[in-house]
Formats: sequence, structure tokens, C-alpha cells
Amino acid sequence: MIQIDCPNCGRRNASEFRYGGEVNARPSQPLAVADTEWTDYLYMRRNAAGVQTEWWYHRNGCGAWFLAERDTRTNVVARTYRWGDRRPLTTDDRPLTTNDRQLTTDN
Repeated sequence: MIQIDCPNCGRRNASEFRYGGEVNARPSQPLAVADTEWTDYLYMRRNAAGVQTEWWYHRNGCGAWFLAERDTRTNVVARTYRWGDRRPLTTDDRPLTTNDRQLTTDN
């Protein structure tokens, strides 16, 4: 059974939560960006293997949105924290753009 630590309620079964998506930085001036940049922010995701920061919602508990650092290869949640306790953005949190897309092949 997978368990997640809610910053408010403590450790709970993962079935109480809803995945909210990868964290990515919102454009600083949303009304001034081009349609392609806004589309990239809304729809492009890294979906990388490894640790990523994600939004989670405690739907069957306190109703809080919080951040979790989860390893997508193992489903292990390293830590959870409230938005206000968040670490500064890194280049891994910037929005993915269509220019970042790389095709790889496994040989």
C-alpha cells in the first residue's frame, strides 16, 4: 500500500489523494505571452524518470493542495510540504517547451 504524508493530517493511504500534475513555473506575465508559450505551460510535461516535484490534493481529508517530491521510477515520496515552505524554483521547474522535446531511441 502506498502512503503519502499530508503536511496537515500526517500519513494516509494514497487513495485519499488526487495527483495534480508536475510543478512548472507559470509565465510571469500571463496576459503578455504568446499563445505558443501559454500552450506549452498548460500542456507540455517533462514526464521524466526520476524525482520530480508534483502537486497533490488531499481530497478525502483536509482538502489542502501541497507539493510532493516523488520518484517516478519507484513511486517513493521523499517529502511533502506546503506551497509556502517550497524551495526556490530550479531549471527543472521551468515550463517545458516544444523546443525542449528530444526524441530518443533505445537500442
